[in-house]
Amino acid sequence: MAAPVVAVVGSFDTKGVELRCLADAVLEHGARPLLVDCGVLGAPSVAVDVGADAIAERAGTSLDELRDDNDRGAAVGVLGRAVAGLLRELHDKDEVHGLVAAGGSNNATLFALAAEGLPFGVPKLLVSTVAAGDTRPYVNAADVSLLYPIVDIEGLNAISRNVLRRAGASIAAMAIEAAAAAEDTRDASIVAATMFGVTTPCVSAAREQLEAGGDEVLVFHATGVGGQSFERLIDTGRIDAALDITTTELADEVVGGTLSAGPDRLEAAGRAGIPQVVSTGALDMANFGPLATVPPALRERQLYAHNENVTLMRIEPEESRAIGRMLSEKVNRARGPVAVLLPLGGVSALDRPGGEFEHPESDAALFDAIRQGVGPAVELIETDLHINDPAFAELAVATLARLRADHTEARRHDGSRA
Repeated sequence: MAAPVVAVVGSFDTKGVELRCLADAVLEHGARPLLVDCGVLGAPSVAVDVGADAIAERAGTSLDELRDDNDRGAAVGVLGRAVAGLLRELHDKDEVHGLVAAGGSNNATLFALAAEGLPFGVPKLLVSTVAAGDTRPYVNAADVSLLYPIVDIEGLNAISRNVLRRAGASIAAMAIEAAAAAEDTRDASIVAATMFGVTTPCVSAAREQLEAGGDEVLVFHATGVGGQSFERLIDTGRIDAALDITTTELADEVVGGTLSAGPDRLEAAGRAGIPQVVSTGALDMANFGPLATVPPALRERQLYAHNENVTLMRIEPEESRAIGRMLSEKVNRARGPVAVLLPLGGVSALDRPGGEFEHPESDAALFDAIRQGVGPAVELIETDLHINDPAFAELAVATLARLRADHTEARRHDGSRA
């Protein structure tokens, strides 16, 4: 088997020596580095395989034009998206098997854009000081590994050289493993499910039932980026059905919490036309950081310190109505079969009689908005069960099984008529 190829992407005009050190370690550990320059400030300080001029040409511009614009941030965006296209083409031809980059925020942004050209399962490693801050823009719902380098990536010294060499060894090993891994030929269908700490009993029970029936279940933690990953993987066409029990990220989107998955949450399964069961898991809460970071305007709200780093805020009736309308609008657009399950006994571990977030008026507002909002193509199922009752998990699994069977039969029927 030929050595796998790892794309080493970055600004070789300002980080050439450092990236060369990284590339040398990749080579020493059994993979072949492909050096891709995206520097716009000057010529690369070391030899590269793909020059920045070629990347700019792919983007429909030139280095001179990018330099004349005198906007390095904009140039990073242009070149990063062009690199994503290049990596996608090379990967499709089995000519790239991994990605690594190193540097500050500009190189981290290049990496994030370039990583969009590579599918799940292809190793992606970023060495950057941004790994100590808000990393969501650089992870971008992809299977990215981050390595904090202790010192800035500026010159080679006892620490940076050690970090870069370990990074090169790591990405080489990951690429070798990915290239050597046998293609998974199991016949199991793949079900994507969403879970939060306060809906864990439900989703764990459902997962066990689905796996007992022969399915493979991918569980996504509904923490914003988890929901984005859920949506993104469905868009790849690798998911057969969705058990979207925990739609809590809609609450953060509506009230401005910290764990929103963005405005496109709860749309990929409908767009793909796959069977999906949707519920209202953890729609009683929005998420914030430590108590001291909760916005002053919300300090008088009903708050619950989940731990030192997470503060939960109880959703109120008017917000619940807005969330219910949003959920309804999204499931109404589904191209495939969809059922919405309403657990009238409570939507989270905190939302139950005597629980910290017991609030019948808010729950009623949520459920009423969904009842009024869903269209005739959406199956609406109500039960007095709490979302974490074992019987609710059984209901969700049984509903999904029925939708999948009906969907298969409908496709078979349509095929016979074609």
